[in-house]
Amino acid sequence: MKEITGLGSIAELRALLANMPGPDEEALAKWAEREPNLTKPAGSLGRLEEISRHLTAWQGRHPPRLENVRARVYAGNHGVADLGVSAFPSVVTQQMVLNFAGGGAAINQLCRAFGMELGVEALELDKPTADFTKGPAMTEAEFLTAFAVGLRAAAPNLDLMVIGEMGIGNTTSAAAIAHALYGGDASDWTGRGTGVDDERLKIKIDVVAKGAKANPSKDGLEVLRCLGGRELAAMAGAILGARLWRIPVMLDGYVCCAAAAALYAADPRALDHCLVGHVSVEPGHRALLERVGKRPLLDMEMRLGEASGAALAVGLLKGAVACHAGMATFAEVGVAGKG
Repeated sequence: MKEITGLGSIAELRALLANMPGPDEEALAKWAEREPNLTKPAGSLGRLEEISRHLTAWQGRHPPRLENVRARVYAGNHGVADLGVSAFPSVVTQQMVLNFAGGGAAINQLCRAFGMELGVEALELDKPTADFTKGPAMTEAEFLTAFAVGLRAAAPNLDLMVIGEMGIGNTTSAAAIAHALYGGDASDWTGRGTGVDDERLKIKIDVVAKGAKANPSKDGLEVLRCLGGRELAAMAGAILGARLWRIPVMLDGYVCCAAAAALYAADPRALDHCLVGHVSVEPGHRALLERVGKRPLLDMEMRLGEASGAALAVGLLKGAVACHAGMATFAEVGVAGKG
């Protein structure tokens, strides 16, 4: 696949979705031949076996490996932050980007712990998206520009991409996307985010409801454009970009999965290469994962964002790869197999 540097239209984006590669069947056959012969009862490593199979399928190699893992955190600012939906002002987005650069955030420590490269992309922080209670958050050009930033993050030598975000007000955006896609009451999808009090939570629920009403489309890409932010568009781009190179992806929390859900709404195959690192305490996250058919690997009561839950789950993936690739077979050590 040739590198994609930009997108001219949403129609061009839809064409990319229509031509996504599938899993590598030859690599999967090798996994299926080895796994039953490892020195353990079949299925005894539970979801670790599922993980090694998933990585084999989407890396297109057997055994899978996790030597080159890239974490990407996308940062954006939201017009609805001015409506009082967050406990923090929008300036905190830029301050946290500087913290990432200085190595002082949680994601920096987790990337060091698990041997991951970290990159942070700040997307026009001085230009928040529009107030989506009055119309679309982004023009088509703004949306495509942000989406293309994510598309360019993937590279053919990567073993895994870990995706997350930073943006004051973006749990409001995530809730609005989920509400627009799946209906129900705005309160079903809206949580406390950065820790808002009861008064701000009421404001946030009202903003989510107004946003969905002002932008009634059910089309996944249009929902993402109208109710998302630049960082959500970039995360969706990174998910698709990884798929085009057949790179497995680890998704983070509610905001990341809301961006992913918009892709899923556009094409239900779009998340086949994705794992979900954790389920956050945001009340809408678990319900959203059910809608897109994903089981989280961890439930650590986290709600930080910045790819922290996804990064933590990389430790599980490394364990899965080590067991599948490194364990002896029954024949190698002379252990009697199942009779």
